[in-house]
Amino acid sequence: MNNRFDLIIFDWDGTLVDSIDWIVHCLKKAAIAHGCNEPEEQAAKNIIGLSIQKAMDELFPEINQKTQEQLISCYSQEFFSKQITTDDLFLGVKKMLVTLKQKGYQLAVATGKSSSGLHRALQGTGLSNFFGITRCADQTASKPQPDMLEQIIKEMGVSKERAVMVGDSVHDMQMAINADISAIAVSCGANTTEQLQQYNPLLNIKQTTELLKVL
Repeated sequence: MNNRFDLIIFDWDGTLVDSIDWIVHCLKKAAIAHGCNEPEEQAAKNIIGLSIQKAMDELFPEINQKTQEQLISCYSQEFFSKQITTDDLFLGVKKMLVTLKQKGYQLAVATGKSSSGLHRALQGTGLSNFFGITRCADQTASKPQPDMLEQIIKEMGVSKERAVMVGDSVHDMQMAINADISAIAVSCGANTTEQLQQYNPLLNIKQTTELLKVL
């Protein structure tokens, strides 16, 4: 696939950062704190990538708006109690990004995180200067709607044929389908290879750093 793409759009949690277990922990703690049924682990993983509001709607459809707001507040407080650092990156991710930039690829991020959350994460991991553009769930429609990808592609001036989405969740794969661009699935995060393969990605790799072998 050499020279097939100009723009690589990465998901964040579970793709570049090894944060899935921490997100699941925070979701479970928030549920227990507010008397909701504790979600099963895979159910919690299945909502990762969505905006926090959409995630809560999926996990706790029976709650009212006030309880949802309390859950979100509790989740956020627990999540941000842990300082994110370079140690949270999957092994080899920073070196991979350096190499991709040197090869001339444009890099971007499309994430279900809030813009303030992503800014904090970029600062903590030292990756702020690698991405030409980012889109977050509080800036446009949540995954799996195509808006994030369409806005990134338009602003970067790249054709859809020259852009690829790299993500670990079914929401990433469906977003790519909705935006009519190629996708590469990584099975180091929220969803399994079998779950991701149902969306017919261009490739399904175990670790994001394997991109260096295929691009």
